[in-house]
Amino acid sequence: MDCTAVGSVLDLCQNKRRRIVLGALTEEQRSVALNDLSKVVFKYTHHTPVTKASADVLREIRVSLYHAHLPKLATGGLINYDTEAKLVEPTERLAQVQGTVSTILRADSSLEAPIEL
Repeated sequence: MDCTAVGSVLDLCQNKRRRIVLGALTEEQRSVALNDLSKVVFKYTHHTPVTKASADVLREIRVSLYHAHLPKLATGGLINYDTEAKLVEPTERLAQVQGTVSTILRADSSLEAPIEL
């Protein structure tokens, strides 16, 4: 992988919510619903079971993923995002940079790997 690709992945991983999404998709290796990603982001940012989440907090996470984080990851080529079905799918490019993403996730002491739904 060239320096430009590594730089792009580093840029995309600057935000914790995006790191969590990429970690979950890397672990799952399949399409994941937006609602499920919202729950996993809550779980790993609040270190609290999802059953303790308020509807407002989950809605805020879902909106931020929908409007900011998922479009940025899609533009970066790491995911495909079907806005109508609200499904997020890892791309081949994510598989290619999985080692770099895994290294970034391991360096984040606030996240426990693997990131599971």
